[in-house]
Amino acid sequence: MDAYIAEFIGTLLLILLGVGVNANVSLKDSFAFGGGSPLITFGWGFAVFAGVVVAGPYSGAHLNPAVSIGLAVAGRFPWTEVPFYILAQLLGAMAGAFLAWFHFSDHYNNMDDKDSILGTFCTSPSIPNTLKNLFSEALGTFVLVFVVLYLAGPTFTSDSMSDTVIGLGSIGALPVAFLVVGIGMSLGGTTGYAINPTRDFGPRLVHALVPIKNKRDSNWRYSWIPVVGPTLGAIVAGAAFLVLG
Repeated sequence: MDAYIAEFIGTLLLILLGVGVNANVSLKDSFAFGGGSPLITFGWGFAVFAGVVVAGPYSGAHLNPAVSIGLAVAGRFPWTEVPFYILAQLLGAMAGAFLAWFHFSDHYNNMDDKDSILGTFCTSPSIPNTLKNLFSEALGTFVLVFVVLYLAGPTFTSDSMSDTVIGLGSIGALPVAFLVVGIGMSLGGTTGYAINPTRDFGPRLVHALVPIKNKRDSNWRYSWIPVVGPTLGAIVAGAAFLVLG
């Protein structure tokens, strides 16, 4: 499998199952309605597991622009590949969110709570505070990328993208799933821990495009925070890894 296709499919699975667990818990006609934060947190962890299992052997399973950028800053991934990985991740995130919406479309159309509908697709702060919200996303992503860097194995040396395993996949699907669950349980209550720019932006864009009976705006005023915050956190993690070795 081509590395870019692997990133697309892996991110699609991540977002399909992640947005899916959000919808399962938040949409009132679902049998899982009201399942709460623990179900969502573990659901996202298992979603990462699924994406990493598929993409890991072929692309390293970054599934996240912040991971690609953090690895590049640390010298463990070539900068020339970063834009292509990010594009594959964004398209995969949009495809996964679209499939989740279609799967639950009848439930969405029976839902009156516009904020809850939006919340199944993308993140928002529990207490709006631009600086603190930005810090929250940066901190969670720092933990993700910093830990991955210490477990990710050797530096990238091959010209063939199909030969590399640098990324989430190189620490194993189960450990990275536990890492994501841990971040969510410890730091996720402030902003919903996007810790992944395409995880938020792709589904937010799909929310803006798909037909839903009772739908609010997609809160684009906030949308830059789960993009910029994770990017900053990843850059700091990569730089800290270079300094600390």
